[in-house]
Amino acid sequence: MPNLNKVMLMGNITRDIELRTIPSGQSIAQIGLAINRSWTSADGEKREEVTWVDCEAWGKTAEIMHKYLAKGRPVYIEGRLKLDQWDDKESGQKRSKMKVVIDAFQFIDSKGGGQGGGGGGGGEEGGYVQTPSRTPGRAANNPRPAAPRAQAEEMNPDDIPF
Repeated sequence: MPNLNKVMLMGNITRDIELRTIPSGQSIAQIGLAINRSWTSADGEKREEVTWVDCEAWGKTAEIMHKYLAKGRPVYIEGRLKLDQWDDKESGQKRSKMKVVIDAFQFIDSKGGGQGGGGGGGGEEGGYVQTPSRTPGRAANNPRPAAPRAQAEEMNPDDIPF
């Protein structure tokens, strides 16, 4: 039976990103993400809920996120779910926590960071940074190719098919 572990989220960074280096030299970033959902209930009342998600990024992806994203900034992420399990030192109980391991992300806005928010991603409105799957820490800076832009004077309205 095939398996799929893919997560796509868009939300706001909840706190400044914590970056550390593990003994092997790999960078790891701990990231909090808040995803808001708004709806109108059956009685017409506006409702809102927030889902808080813990995420981690590795290697170059972690470094770029730490450099260009801060608390409150919106971001789109793609990744996979990971369950961390450990024994609590004080109580001896088994503990667990689900988190998202980020494989790729995209800047949503273009403010801050001194580089227009596109640093690392190469885009003016938003950059896309992707880490090769199954290889934490070996990040690649692979921007999505930009769509070709036609100049207005070169386009003939009769060429549009609709």
